[in-house]
Amino acid sequence: MEFRTEISVGRSPFTVAHDRCGFAAGSCFAEQMAARLEALRFPLTASPTGILFNPASMAAMIRRLAGGQPYAVDELFESGGLWHSYDHHGSFSRPTAGETLRAVNAAFRNGAEGLRRADYVMLTFGTAWIYRLVEDGRIVANCHKQPADRFVRERLRTEAIVAEYDALLAGPLAGKQVLLTVSPVRHLKDGLVENSLSKAILRCAAADLAERWPNVWYFPAYELLNDDLRDYRFYAPDMTHPSPQAIDYVWERFVRFAMDDATAALLPRLERLRTALGHRMLHAGSEGEAMFRRRSLALIDELQRALPQLDFSAERHHFGA
Repeated sequence: MEFRTEISVGRSPFTVAHDRCGFAAGSCFAEQMAARLEALRFPLTASPTGILFNPASMAAMIRRLAGGQPYAVDELFESGGLWHSYDHHGSFSRPTAGETLRAVNAAFRNGAEGLRRADYVMLTFGTAWIYRLVEDGRIVANCHKQPADRFVRERLRTEAIVAEYDALLAGPLAGKQVLLTVSPVRHLKDGLVENSLSKAILRCAAADLAERWPNVWYFPAYELLNDDLRDYRFYAPDMTHPSPQAIDYVWERFVRFAMDDATAALLPRLERLRTALGHRMLHAGSEGEAMFRRRSLALIDELQRALPQLDFSAERHHFGA
């Protein structure tokens, strides 16, 4: 008997490889996928404004990065002893305006260069619900726990999302491969009915864009968790985020979707190197430690031959070479 409906995810023309630069932004699920790519030495610029949930804030970030306009101090505000930006996640907030501005603009410069160089862009939409500042109507990426009466809550419409990304695909994203996903993370504070409606809007927008643009693809991360795995045991204890096993499963399907056989074949060795770098030797100076270092350096030599475009000097230094 079959107790689940497996989704077939074949190899896509969308390509992730070590000789291609990537750019990723979106929800916390996007950050998890980007972290895996970075850990396996894929050149990637991720989340220059921190976690973003709605497509409008992602579009605003892309426009600003492409326009090259850094942030000014009058775009920040103070609350609770920290200075914040409505365009950024709270991880950028600092005790002084100058510190926050330096953090924001350092990430901005890195993000602008990363977007310019990117061969491919991965965007994960989290919710269609947005919050506008009452004072000027601007959509905020993060409310930073400000009083609710400072904002108006609205729901984006499919056609508005498509129109905004049509403009980006004809402008800053022209010539780049673009992968769209809908985050499987459930926004329970919106309510289950509202969350379902929100995800449906995002899914329709992604489908419309993939149909309209030959350089846009959709990866079914949302469907893999909700229709393939389809079980609460694949959620974390908060019943909102995917469990580690679910993330592993989606990652495995993503590898099949976006990487050729040669790239996928390198991943176990890159993972072994990552594990070795985190290994803590108990007996420094022992023959066992010397053997571990030799094996690790041999693995680096092997990876360097396979990936001549990457610099493994930091890893060599770690093992004493």
